[in-house]
Amino acid sequence: MATEEPKYAVLEKEPPFEIRSYAPMIIAEVQVEGDLDEASSQGFRLIAAYIFGQNQVSEKIAMTAPVIVEDQSAKSEKIAMTAPVGIESNAGKWTVSFVMPSEYSMETIPKPINPQVQLRQIPAIKKAVIGFSGFYNSQKVAEKTLELERWMKVRHLTGTGTPNFARYNPPWTLPFMRRNEVMITLRD
Repeated sequence: MATEEPKYAVLEKEPPFEIRSYAPMIIAEVQVEGDLDEASSQGFRLIAAYIFGQNQVSEKIAMTAPVIVEDQSAKSEKIAMTAPVGIESNAGKWTVSFVMPSEYSMETIPKPINPQVQLRQIPAIKKAVIGFSGFYNSQKVAEKTLELERWMKVRHLTGTGTPNFARYNPPWTLPFMRRNEVMITLRD
């Protein structure tokens, strides 16, 4: 059975980079603390509990990909396109999110029981993306973020918000088969 992913159109492709136009989506998200790996694991467990039935109607919600991790320590900082943006959080605050299956609207999606799990509607957006395989750690994510920022700068693209790290595969996936991405929302 295939895992649903957010719907998008590729507007420009220059491997390993892409510019994508994403359709509106609903995400379930939690705020967690720790390093990248701890936050990713803790956030995954909290949202997985929600989709496995810890919601007001005890309904199971289909698993989707990717799991998205965003560093909250940089939220109030402006993104400098000439310097690396630190993905490792000094404050250790992260947002971990899952995209919900497209069959749901904000009115029909089961409401979480755990108040840490929040549902949010995301409008249509464009993102610059760099993909990579293998294992991830905060250093590799920071390196890929810098590569993406340099590519964007050459193309005169301006990002908004903080970079997101997306992982698509379960932990038991062989490293060379893993799909990871760093995404930066583009300003219109």
